[in-house]
Amino acid sequence: MQKQQLLLTGLAALLAACGGGHGGSGTSGGTTPPVVIAPPTALSLAAQVGQKMFFDTDLSGSGRMSCATCHDPDYAYGPPNDLAVQLGGPELKSPGLRAVPSLRYKDFTPPYADLLDNPDGISVPGPGGGFTWDGRAATLAEQARVPLLSAFEMANASAADVVARLQAADYAGLFRQAFGDDAFADTDAAFRDALAALQAFQIEDSSFHPYSSKFDLYAGNKIGGALTAAEARGLKVFTDPDTGNCASCHYQGAGLNGSSALFTDFSYEAISVPRNADIPANADAGYYDMGLCGPMRTDHLPSVPGAADSFCGMFKAPTLRNVALRSAFFHNGVLHSLEQVIRFYNTRDTWPEIWYPTVGGTPRAQNDAGFPDYGLITVQYEGGTVQKFDDLPAAYAGNIDPQMPLDGRPAHSTPPMTEQNIADLICFLDTLTDGYQPPATTPTSGPCVN
Repeated sequence: MQKQQLLLTGLAALLAACGGGHGGSGTSGGTTPPVVIAPPTALSLAAQVGQKMFFDTDLSGSGRMSCATCHDPDYAYGPPNDLAVQLGGPELKSPGLRAVPSLRYKDFTPPYADLLDNPDGISVPGPGGGFTWDGRAATLAEQARVPLLSAFEMANASAADVVARLQAADYAGLFRQAFGDDAFADTDAAFRDALAALQAFQIEDSSFHPYSSKFDLYAGNKIGGALTAAEARGLKVFTDPDTGNCASCHYQGAGLNGSSALFTDFSYEAISVPRNADIPANADAGYYDMGLCGPMRTDHLPSVPGAADSFCGMFKAPTLRNVALRSAFFHNGVLHSLEQVIRFYNTRDTWPEIWYPTVGGTPRAQNDAGFPDYGLITVQYEGGTVQKFDDLPAAYAGNIDPQMPLDGRPAHSTPPMTEQNIADLICFLDTLTDGYQPPATTPTSGPCVN
């Protein structure tokens, strides 16, 4: 409770700074001055190399995939489609195993630790930090190694393949300028330099951390950043431990550069989202992606199958910045709209049968009038057993986080959030989208105004 009070206090201060979101720093008649975003500083030579590499499809085995193929700048460096997993490999026909995360706002991510101090300064240390959904890469450079050498992504057989492609690139001279005339003499060193170049690009280029959302104007008490009534209510749902409680995992007060919230505390949680049949690997009933305890991360594997392991089922809490631009959510991309995600959090326990399969029941000819239509399963069953938490072996059900709103309340009881809460929360999350330009005239109507 102390943690929640701290989060509420911090964000309440932001509300107060902007007049509670109902005026404050808003316009005083006339037009709103445009947002002025500082021009990017010149990139270092290494970052310039990384920029070339990031968009170079020739660095892949197929010759048709670059980093930007899955991390599209127009989608906040996330995927440009709603596929649960992307297709790569030598012929761009090999499916991945996890949904592609955004690469924005990664520059302050600490390396993974089993006992990482939580940024709120109060919570007990626990698993946190690192890159990828399971934190197995300690730096952006290490993360870049993964897709370059993955058989179902850029499909290079070895580091030597990557270096050979770099030597043949039209920017090989720039690579030598950045790393020395003999930069290609040692293959292993050249590959390390290539990874460092990709890291430098992501750290130095402001497009990876623009802080240009409406929320950033609001947090900085700047013109055009006043929250509407609906957005301000959504912020309260976001922080309220008895409704949305999003801030318990998705809020970190200030970025290390003095910026406003990062909207992740780098922690890991097990919430057991539904198994996704659209991932081909899941056709094997014995295959489970359990995050920190494997199969892609190998240092926290159970000693034997089913053995006690507190890490099983845990995945990293991603930043919620630009979350409204996504169309595949969670580590397995099983949900495809922001509203559906919020409704999952709200009704995973109260309506489990709309998220998880029912075994042994009989489909009804017609659903009851109150049966929800927003879940993954839209047919109501008579009898049968709901296979709740179907993508986590039963041995690890005890690892599932009991925090609100996923607090294990009885089926068909009242969910934590009302319909108004859900609508308002979506409005607030929309303020986290970068590239916001205040309208010339303050709107007086619309779903996110009053």
